[in-house]
Amino acid sequence: MGVGASSEKQLLDQIFNLKFTSKQLTRSANKCVKDEKSEKLKVKKAIEKGNIDGARIYAQNAIRKHTEQLNYLKLASRLDAVVSKLETQSKMNTVNKSMAGIVKALDRALQSNNLEQVSQTMDQFEKQFESLDVQSECVQEAMGNQQAMSTPEDEVNNLMMQVADEHGLETGMLMPNAGVGTVQPQGVTQQQNEEDDLANRLANLRGA
Repeated sequence: MGVGASSEKQLLDQIFNLKFTSKQLTRSANKCVKDEKSEKLKVKKAIEKGNIDGARIYAQNAIRKHTEQLNYLKLASRLDAVVSKLETQSKMNTVNKSMAGIVKALDRALQSNNLEQVSQTMDQFEKQFESLDVQSECVQEAMGNQQAMSTPEDEVNNLMMQVADEHGLETGMLMPNAGVGTVQPQGVTQQQNEEDDLANRLANLRGA
């Protein structure tokens, strides 16, 4: 009887830890939102200075932070689903030894802050719950690609254009197919156009 009570208390403690971890993941997601905004601001400043290479790097960072935020939220959602099912099964006294072992494995993964291992352990949870028809929705490779170092070129270009448009910055030199160089201020572009017009007039006069 004492052993059963001890096991139940241990399970309740682990459920509490899972809830706490879910909140931590949500906080991490919120931090990623702030970091993403910070990187976008750096994109703006880099574009203003004509530092296109720097703007591209900051845009990549912003996209990566956005991806991390989504992954944190997905993982937190999975944890919430697991906790809900564990609480239900605990009340019904149907937490078997196999599932209890997975709880311990998940607890160890959380303590080591290995989010990829956490995701893999929750895959085992979902297989256990499948037989009970309470499987939570599985998010494939939730954290596996979180630290990917490359981002799609079109996403980077789109983000740079978005930041430039939001702040009324010149965008003609941002895209690779627009030529190599720095962003030209609007005044410089207008002056160049006027010079071109003057050159055309002189050419016409010579022709006459």
